[in-house]
Amino acid sequence: CRVVSGAGICLKETPLDDNRLPLTLTAGDHELHLHATMRYSRTGEGMHRFTDPTDGETYVYTQLFLDNVQHVFPAFDQPDLKATFDLTVTTPTNWTVLTNSNTHQQTDGHWKAATTPPISTYLVAIAAGPWHSIRTQHRGLPFGIHCRRSLAPHLDADAEEILHITRACFDRYHEKFEEPYPFDSYDQAFVPEFNAGAMENPGLVTFRDEFVYRSAVTDTERQTRAMVIAHEMAHMWFGDLVTLTWWDDIWLNESFAEYMGYQTLTEATHYTDTWTDFAITRKAWGYDADQRPTTHPVAPTQVDDTATALLNFDGISYAKGASALRQLVTWLGEKNFLAGINTHFRRHKFANATLTDFIDSLAAHTDRDVHAWADAWLRTTGVDTLTTTVDTRPSTWTLTLRHHGTRPHRT
Repeated sequence: CRVVSGAGICLKETPLDDNRLPLTLTAGDHELHLHATMRYSRTGEGMHRFTDPTDGETYVYTQLFLDNVQHVFPAFDQPDLKATFDLTVTTPTNWTVLTNSNTHQQTDGHWKAATTPPISTYLVAIAAGPWHSIRTQHRGLPFGIHCRRSLAPHLDADAEEILHITRACFDRYHEKFEEPYPFDSYDQAFVPEFNAGAMENPGLVTFRDEFVYRSAVTDTERQTRAMVIAHEMAHMWFGDLVTLTWWDDIWLNESFAEYMGYQTLTEATHYTDTWTDFAITRKAWGYDADQRPTTHPVAPTQVDDTATALLNFDGISYAKGASALRQLVTWLGEKNFLAGINTHFRRHKFANATLTDFIDSLAAHTDRDVHAWADAWLRTTGVDTLTTTVDTRPSTWTLTLRHHGTRPHRT
């Protein structure tokens, strides 16, 4: 790539060092202009390119999580270096372009997106191709669901269910959160060959397109899809509006969305037994990870780089963290918990925050020692156990609960 700085520095054909461009800058303000030509990806890291074997149509989409932005465009890519983004996209004339914000075709094949609010580089998103799209509006905002054309009949069959879940969760989050939805549109794209379950890009959530069911499925599978929709929507506030400062707090993103996804789905939809599913499937994942030699605290104190962060992307960061938050809500009371969450959003919106910031926001709404709770639950490893015994005598039945461990636990 060619790099030209407006401060009188010219870097031309500078060799990359571990895919990084070293800069030596003088004091003062600088403006950096870069022109880069990058390769498409087939691994789901960067801009993935897929050609549908059914009809030969081609689709591209980004997955920039952690540090994969470097595979699409040059950037200073720490999560606490937020910026506004202006995207223009050139495509074949029969394609549709989706981004984080409202995007319009100016002339054939030339698209321009509205300027985003401040977001981290790992959350920038583009999905382009001859999408099959179903569009609607809710609360004055454009909503859309999208898939590749060959899956159109299957998305059409489930469109009302997906949109109903989306609207119900959206409304429930607005009852919980004082900060309104912080972006100008809400698209959900079911993309091919996705290497994760879903990704919480602001305004453009991407899902693996296996969630567009091709045949009859169980109610549990539909509930799982609904939970993922609720989970990713929770990230619009916790993760996108307020973003972690560094990857040591990845659990805060995922544990919060995991807890809020299950709780909100239970409250807002006909899936009222979601916590049973959590107890059977998700908690077992957390228990297993927490009793291995590779266990780590929910909130580790040292994460040196993105490779280390990725190792912590496991049942502890999702399931154990969500269980801890559920216990915290029980211990604090939901009213105090939500008051603290709303203080957190207000203090740090469109910026970054740490675990300490989060705990400080909660502590402002309770007399309980939330910092000590966090040290006990989030900075330690291993499990506590609750053991029940039953004493049955004529005309009496007594349940005794014994707690083995040191963490505060409210039942």
